[in-house]
Amino acid sequence: MSKHRAERRPARRAALAVAALGLTAVVGAAAAVVPQLGTDAADARQAVAAPGGTTPTVTQAAPVEQAAPSTVTEPQVDVDVDAVALAVDDPAVPADSGEGRRIVFSETEQRVWLVDADETVERTYPVSGSRFDNLDPGTYRVQSKTRDATAFDASGTMEYFVRFATGFSEPIGFHSVPRDNDGVLEQTKAQLGTPLSAGCVRQWKPDAIALWEFAPVGTPVVVIP
Repeated sequence: MSKHRAERRPARRAALAVAALGLTAVVGAAAAVVPQLGTDAADARQAVAAPGGTTPTVTQAAPVEQAAPSTVTEPQVDVDVDAVALAVDDPAVPADSGEGRRIVFSETEQRVWLVDADETVERTYPVSGSRFDNLDPGTYRVQSKTRDATAFDASGTMEYFVRFATGFSEPIGFHSVPRDNDGVLEQTKAQLGTPLSAGCVRQWKPDAIALWEFAPVGTPVVVIP
């Protein structure tokens, strides 16, 4: 082997060593980069380059506030409109009709008032009094009460009879509209307010019950013209 050839071998070994060192460095650097790439892989997949080479910024929408449930309450109406209308339309108790707790009967108006001790009108309603002039104006008192009664001539029956006077020969009182012997009412409710009886004061049944309950024996009854 020549001298020159022997000298080139060490130099070649040195070059190979240097190359090996360089390759090791490159491999190490790559190994260091790979974990970083793995860490950023999820971000890289989500990042889409926008036109112009910029990466768009993802903004989360603000949470939407839900409207509070409606608390609208239906108005409560406590006023009985019909009762108010009736109260407004009802005539007041006539002047000069006595005082204190009493029953007032107007022959002209064909109407009754039930008046409390404090002058409050507890009830007022139309009635049908006598067709004949058999009851003088004045102050009377309840004499007796009969739940079920028969007409003086046996022509029919009536309920809630409250006697307070005597006519030509028979008692006069307040009672329900009579029924004839066939059970038929002798007049209609619409006819109240007109004198139709033979001497007593006819009332529609609910009103007859109200007066019956209002007036114990001895209650004043004031009859005005």
